[in-house]
Amino acid sequence: MNPVVEVVDLAKRYGDRVALAGVSFTIEQGETFALLGPNGAGKSTTIEILEGYRRRSGGEARVLGADPGSGGLAWKARIGIVLQSTTEAGTARVREMLTHVASFFPNPRPIDETLESVGLMDDAGTRISALSGGRRRRLDVALGIVGRPELLFLDEPTTGFDPEARRRFWQLVEQLKREGTTILLTTHYLDEAAALADRVAVIAAGRLIDIGTVDSIGPDEARIPIVRWHDAEGAHEQRTEQPAMFVAGLVSAAGGEPRDVEIRRPSLEEIYLRLIGDEAFE
Repeated sequence: MNPVVEVVDLAKRYGDRVALAGVSFTIEQGETFALLGPNGAGKSTTIEILEGYRRRSGGEARVLGADPGSGGLAWKARIGIVLQSTTEAGTARVREMLTHVASFFPNPRPIDETLESVGLMDDAGTRISALSGGRRRRLDVALGIVGRPELLFLDEPTTGFDPEARRRFWQLVEQLKREGTTILLTTHYLDEAAALADRVAVIAAGRLIDIGTVDSIGPDEARIPIVRWHDAEGAHEQRTEQPAMFVAGLVSAAGGEPRDVEIRRPSLEEIYLRLIGDEAFE
């Protein structure tokens, strides 16, 4: 099966400024792929090229088997997009806007099902201009999924969501995955990427730094578990590939269990920060 998204040596220049410098990756059918990086890294440029909104300067890109720079209406009907900005629609009401957008697609999701999935059923008759920022963001998500896209672009989708709304959105993404939807996600919430993504790619200064599963990216030493504990001499921390044996050795040496023993693996956020380092500021 061909990849849903295939990018080879993707490049984008604005005069003398290089926004993308030879980025390559693939996204398989049904995969949730997170593209991570600091502001200005090239994430939005990459996504806009793949959505067909921006021309590339070099390299190759294929999305759902087509060049996104020349995709027609039939191709566009197969993708869904949730942009960073929120919906502006004057005096339109939530259900009216969703029904209008659904009419553009050959097999849209039922309106009530879509409203329920994003927690907007109670706001179906509310004017969009009267929605809070977080609820407008939910409408953006609803507009992105109502067409039953094969490929869904989620660009910072949970900005403005409260913790409960974020968790509900995560459940929606899992539902979309079960339905076979391929998802390209950008987010600054690293716990969100860790919870949702099958694979992640880290980009900085227009270059792809690392790519792989959440548990595999980063240098080997950065993924070594950390043991923390307290004793009479204070707080201690030690990286070890065999944390259980290390703790057993502490117990044996101390003649009893040290206080506040904690074994943890480095989080995606810790590994991400180590990966980007100074490259985000070059």
